[in-house]
Amino acid sequence: MLAPFTAGWQITDVNPLIIDKSEGCYVYDINGKKYLDALAGLWCTSLGGSESRLIEAATAQLKKLPFYHSFFNRTTEPSLVLANELIELFTARKMAKAFFVNSGSEANDTVVKLVWYYNNALGRPKKKKFIARDESYHGSTMIAASLSGLPALHYKFDLPLPFVLHTNSPHYWRYHLPGETEEEFSTRLANNLEKLILKEGPDTIAAFIAEPLMAAGGLIPPPATYFEKIQAVLKKYDILFVADEVICGFGRLGTMFGCDKYNIKPDLVSLAKALSSGYLPIGAVLVSPEVSEVIDSQSKEIGSFFHGFTYSGHPVSCALAIEALKIYKEGNIVDKVNKISPKFQDGLKAFSDSPIIGEIRGTGLILGVEFVKNKSPNDPFPEEWGVGNYFGAQCEKHGLIVRSGGDTIMLSPPLIISPQEVDELLSIFGKALKATEERVQKLKSQLKSKL
Repeated sequence: MLAPFTAGWQITDVNPLIIDKSEGCYVYDINGKKYLDALAGLWCTSLGGSESRLIEAATAQLKKLPFYHSFFNRTTEPSLVLANELIELFTARKMAKAFFVNSGSEANDTVVKLVWYYNNALGRPKKKKFIARDESYHGSTMIAASLSGLPALHYKFDLPLPFVLHTNSPHYWRYHLPGETEEEFSTRLANNLEKLILKEGPDTIAAFIAEPLMAAGGLIPPPATYFEKIQAVLKKYDILFVADEVICGFGRLGTMFGCDKYNIKPDLVSLAKALSSGYLPIGAVLVSPEVSEVIDSQSKEIGSFFHGFTYSGHPVSCALAIEALKIYKEGNIVDKVNKISPKFQDGLKAFSDSPIIGEIRGTGLILGVEFVKNKSPNDPFPEEWGVGNYFGAQCEKHGLIVRSGGDTIMLSPPLIISPQEVDELLSIFGKALKATEERVQKLKSQLKSKL
């Protein structure tokens, strides 16, 4: 059997972990070993791996109508129902339309095209640039990878595309100046954003895109007053705000959406992942009335709206997503997250005194742990030590799956995780941390002996 390229910003391993089965918060490899999946697949299996209602909804739809498209003024009932459900569910501000795609990357590609279409319709052909943030992640297609602020996504791919600009990461612990409060840090970043806008010309800047909480770039919550100040700058220069809710949406942060938690009033919203609990590919873009009315008017003038995908609004994916939303609402998923998250957050933050941990950060059921020397953001471990990867391997050895991105560990367990499963997570985390501390001490001793 030929091994495929393995995504994940690392050299392909010829002996990958092959997952064979899932059950609740656990997955099993082909040898039958059981793992607590503390990343929920890839931030997405919010309802765990064996939710029978989702399987039954997909099966019923497969039997009735396994496929139909949404082109040429045709569509399906599941896509119409899901669109209405999403517009009603998103309450941070009023939304008018939902456009269905197959992933978060496609959602963000679609966002860019919609914004360009909107500005062309308004007679503003120069207003096309997007501002994203360093360390952000918005997907891996050409446009979405360009929006992302991670150099690994650009290197050797001839990216980012020239219409994308990047501004400061909002990581307070790493980038604040001595004595600078979170509010002062936020003010400085908002001022830097305004300087960038003025340098480029406000008439050339179309939109600003941000995750409410930066996820794949290192799990970075916004500092105090950050979005309040950023939104004031955007409003001043008539720049649209795009909220990338692909990871934050559907309860992960302890609110239904990240926009609810941080008082964000977006013009467009990208959704995916937990929309179907990861069971089938589906994503969506929510569009505000102000933007959608302009697009709709322009489309009628042209005669059609020439954007879409074969599987946009796939009836099986939509039917499954409708059921997922019912489960979220009927089971009060936000309340469940808020009840379990203190145990998860406090339990992991209890490890903060470890000599190899610089910062533990997160909210709800999402958390990042950053390993550094001397507890300083300016003193990383040598890359060749592979501290984060060693810790991840120790977790895997003991039956816990986490994500290591360099020396940052990321966790986002299924939203259905039980108190007993949190205890198991904490126990294995502690074992892996102890082994990693011992390894670091050994490497330090070896380094000293060479000097």
